[in-house]
Amino acid sequence: MKKLIVFLLLTNVVFSQEKNDTVLKTKIDTLFIAKDSLIKPIKPTFYSDNDLKVIDSLLIEKQFNSALIDTLVYVINDKDITRNTTTVLTSALLKVRLSALNDRTPFNLAYNPSLEKVINSYLRYRKRYYPALMAKAKYYFPMFEQYLDQYDIPLEMKYLAIVESALRPKIKSRVGATGLWQFMYGTGKQFDLKVSSYVDERQDPVKATIAACKYLRQLHTIFGDWDLALAAYNSGPGNVRKAIKRSGGNKNYWNIRPYLPRETAGYVPAFYATMYLFEYADKHKVYSEVPEFFNFQTDTIQIKRTITFEQISEKINVHKDVLTDLNPAYKLAIIPFIKGRNYALRLPSTKIVEFLDKEEEIYALADLADAQRENPLPKYFEMDKRIRYKVRNGDFLGKIAQKFGVYITDIERWNSLKSTRLKIGQRLYIYPKK
Repeated sequence: MKKLIVFLLLTNVVFSQEKNDTVLKTKIDTLFIAKDSLIKPIKPTFYSDNDLKVIDSLLIEKQFNSALIDTLVYVINDKDITRNTTTVLTSALLKVRLSALNDRTPFNLAYNPSLEKVINSYLRYRKRYYPALMAKAKYYFPMFEQYLDQYDIPLEMKYLAIVESALRPKIKSRVGATGLWQFMYGTGKQFDLKVSSYVDERQDPVKATIAACKYLRQLHTIFGDWDLALAAYNSGPGNVRKAIKRSGGNKNYWNIRPYLPRETAGYVPAFYATMYLFEYADKHKVYSEVPEFFNFQTDTIQIKRTITFEQISEKINVHKDVLTDLNPAYKLAIIPFIKGRNYALRLPSTKIVEFLDKEEEIYALADLADAQRENPLPKYFEMDKRIRYKVRNGDFLGKIAQKFGVYITDIERWNSLKSTRLKIGQRLYIYPKK
């Protein structure tokens, strides 16, 4: 009898759990609909805090790890902010920490209730993704800081690349913005980022960073304020000018925020929240994973002919995935040799000497691959030598064939002639051998 009671209790628990999971799944399916490869929210009206936590976690997990989606919605809008009522960090402590940050950066990091909600939302729902981001940052941030310093831009601007791309150099937005700094094709071209069938320089970490520095410097010259430069980087300087005008001439970001496009209104707070989490990560017990490479553990080398990742991997035993990660600008896993563009190969520093030792072998392997590639058959080159001959008085097929070193049957075949009789002025296609 006892066994039966225990069995019934367990069955009831399992059934109850399955029922709860089904209800939550129904809520999730109702809340999110797939459209254009993105997940779009529908207004929630009956979700518990636990439901919202699970839903947010599933959404971010999809954005980070899905093989089908290569975009990350890092900016959260006002609906996301107002739904969040959970306090992870008290207002008093946040004010102290923001004040300390504000003292050492030119950004306006004054306390704001909306910013507090964004930071609390990140701490509650996104905290677990930061160890992986911090590992990527150990590779990219030294590179960013070098050029930010060179162009006299605040070093904290490195956090912008996290908001833009989550430090994924091949990321592409639904509107076509690409790379760590999310350049559109036209803007990238304006700052000398070339795009071809082989290479997308918007995905090149160094070249894209230099372009971003030039653009940010230009925006700061226009507005004289780094917060407004951030807003303009996202929505364009025109939208920021309109927001300033509509606000009555205000130039503080928080004062013009209601007049900015919705995405931009959440963009700068997302930047501040990211900066806060990185700067105070240890206070929230967030620690970096171990990166695969630090930036100083890699180096570049100029190549002397077109080669593939596969050919490099075969000779110096570097996995193709490593070459892809270190050289994200090469779209087809091929490094082209193009005069004037100086395309380079980035390798782990420990492999540079080995590459130099086997460089000629790699080029020989590339030569062999080129030689084994199927070439057009000689008979198809005849199309390039075709002429159109006009029949003159006294011409006949034998005379024309002798003149061009071909056979009469060739002329008949090339022109689908049903008779050997020709008319003066008639046009004939000839593939001359003389």
